[in-house]
Amino acid sequence: MLKIGQRPEHDFGEPLGLLSDCHRRIEHFLAVLATITGQVDGQALNAAQRSQFQSALTYFSVAAPKHIADKEESVFPRLSVSEHPDAKAALDIVRRLERDHDEANAHHHAVNELGRKWLGDDQLERGAVRELRQHLDRLQMLYRSHIAVEDYQLFPAAARILSATDLESIGHEMATRRSVR
Repeated sequence: MLKIGQRPEHDFGEPLGLLSDCHRRIEHFLAVLATITGQVDGQALNAAQRSQFQSALTYFSVAAPKHIADKEESVFPRLSVSEHPDAKAALDIVRRLERDHDEANAHHHAVNELGRKWLGDDQLERGAVRELRQHLDRLQMLYRSHIAVEDYQLFPAAARILSATDLESIGHEMATRRSVR
């Protein structure tokens, strides 16, 4: 179970593990959005719900794009230039994951707009609640498959394919994206 504020199991010295740790946060914050939307049904949020909902929206607008950049700017390019025999199969997986990222971004944009409207207006009309639920349902389905592919196929392949120097560079780039020394 994820506890907010708890240290991740991995650090920047283990970038593939750290990427997997990020998946637990994605699952957590998506569940927060879906649970609150289901419980409150567009009515006014109490203080705790408002805070949790705001935190989840902020996670997806601030931290999640860094997670995608970690993969698309650091991991995927290194896989694409590798001459390792497993690299071609990994790149087939990468192409699917990139399509997933594009689809997820569109849903996140809609969720953010609807969620910010709800927070700003203190309520959300029925049609907008229905639309929000549809986007959240689609994101949960998408991430269930996407995360499984990354955690159980791509990251283990990347661990075999990428050199220690590659992994060190990826960890450094991830830290830099987060302004961590």
